[in-house]
Amino acid sequence: MRFTKMHGAGNDYVYFDCFADPVPVDIPRTAIAISDRHTGVGGDGLVLICPSEVADARMRMFNADGSESEMCGNAIRCVAKYVYDRGLARKSELKIETGRGILTMQLSTGGNGLVDQVTVNMGAPILDAEQIPTTLPGNPPLNVPLTVAGMQIQVSCISMGNPHCVVFVDEVNDDWVLRVGPQIEHHAAFPRRVNAEFIQIVSKDEFLMRVWERGSGETLACGTGACASAVAAALTGRTNRTVTARLRGGNLKLEWSAGGDVFMTGPATEVFSGDWQP
Repeated sequence: MRFTKMHGAGNDYVYFDCFADPVPVDIPRTAIAISDRHTGVGGDGLVLICPSEVADARMRMFNADGSESEMCGNAIRCVAKYVYDRGLARKSELKIETGRGILTMQLSTGGNGLVDQVTVNMGAPILDAEQIPTTLPGNPPLNVPLTVAGMQIQVSCISMGNPHCVVFVDEVNDDWVLRVGPQIEHHAAFPRRVNAEFIQIVSKDEFLMRVWERGSGETLACGTGACASAVAAALTGRTNRTVTARLRGGNLKLEWSAGGDVFMTGPATEVFSGDWQP
């Protein structure tokens, strides 16, 4: 199969064009093999760009461990770029079908006529604990205690179609992300596992963020995680509803609108293409 490597703020995936090629027979196994950074193409996972009966395209996203995820904010910007740049749908406004539903995005092009920036309407955050899902109290759980890694910390939980556990810390560091992150992911309070975000507030308009992604480990960015963190920061009075998230792979601009939807703006970059022979 022909593949294209793309990334959004450093959150990199391998993309298959299922308009042109059939869907792999064993998708989880393919995702694991192709995501390996030593023996495969290398990436945080595999994304299938598929035809849709209700939108311009359909996105299916698989983590590096082969598990399927409902949504990825950075990947969907790259899907929009691919669909536009390859002429599958040559429109400045695209609709992409995802596990979260149909999302609408506005595309911006550079001097070469190719998409370089995308604004995605990520929809309204899911605040009901049962739907996130988590067994922690509150709708949503905000600043609630969680015993993990031999200590008690305060967490806030939001879903953007996939579950997030946000931890506000004085300083984001490796210990939080690499030691505590995987233990949060697999904590019993999260029946479908969870993405863990570690947030250091800079001002009312900016925060630093690192993320431990469910099924992939630390990634350089997480779009849904940035959205969930922005909502949690606003709900707890730490930031305004419009904020910039500074991640290891780049910046994302987030706006939790008065209408309730979260809008995310960020880059989409194509790296290279090739042929994958399983």
